[in-house]
Amino acid sequence: MKRIAIIGAGMAGLTLANELKAFADVQVYEKSRDYGGRMATRCRNNYQFDHGAQFFIAKTPAFKEFLKPFIQKNLVARWDARFVELTGNDVTYRWTWTDEVPHYAAAPSMNSLGEAMAKDLPVQLETHINEIKKNGQQWQLIDIEGKVLGSYEWVILAIPAKQVIELVPDECKFNKDVAEKNMSACYSLMLGFKEALPLEWDAALVKETNISWVCNNHSKPGRASHYSLLIHSTNQWAEENIELDNEAVTKFLIQETSAVIEQDVSVAEHIDMHRWRYANIQKQYGDRSFIDNSNRLAAIGDWCIKGRVESAFLSGLDGATKLKQLL
Repeated sequence: MKRIAIIGAGMAGLTLANELKAFADVQVYEKSRDYGGRMATRCRNNYQFDHGAQFFIAKTPAFKEFLKPFIQKNLVARWDARFVELTGNDVTYRWTWTDEVPHYAAAPSMNSLGEAMAKDLPVQLETHINEIKKNGQQWQLIDIEGKVLGSYEWVILAIPAKQVIELVPDECKFNKDVAEKNMSACYSLMLGFKEALPLEWDAALVKETNISWVCNNHSKPGRASHYSLLIHSTNQWAEENIELDNEAVTKFLIQETSAVIEQDVSVAEHIDMHRWRYANIQKQYGDRSFIDNSNRLAAIGDWCIKGRVESAFLSGLDGATKLKQLL
């Protein structure tokens, strides 16, 4: 069987790896310490935060079928959140999520789904691929320390579009198309409190401010009971302030959050912040995955379709379908 390297252990990369493992010898490399990509969870001082993807909805038959065994094992569960839309600090819409339009979260943490998907796969975590280099008919993968990690017939990049362009050679056939995919940044503010805040909702979509989302993370299924608040900045504010130092970002987002929910969140016992340089992308049209058969390179990710968990799955599935025909 052909040897295939997959760079990235998020939803797209893990979907593709599981689809191809019966057809090829796959090896997955991931620079982070855990699986799942932006389906990420951080645990600090008894507080738990899903600081990337907040939930997901299944619209396509393929994704619904994929989720079934995980739902049966309680690794994916409905999040029946008390949801509101806020314009500034005014509630303009209320809706409790139900089974009519199921909103899902992985349990007991968002990265639990990635861990389950990686169970039967060879995944090397905390491995930053810094270069891919052609050696005859094969590709060599080289890490950040200059170590050659192996040779492969194919390399599939399941990482943000800009990072794809940084790795693939100029002669790669999908260079131009991928270079046009512009992903937006986002900041995640994580706050842990000794006492629950008096909010009459679990999740809020926020408009006309510099934050876009606030949720009680502990209200999701299977979460720890310690009261935790997760806030996302708007993509626009993050893009405009992407090089701002962490302290300034944290201070600003605390002020914005306090104004929106009309509670002084600076009193939080635990405060943390994460900078996502490549967090979201608007709906895209065209290929759901990119294949360069002559160079034996491919690129997949939610950025091919839209910044959603289901989009990452569909891109990985599309790439696997195309590669099965070639293999």
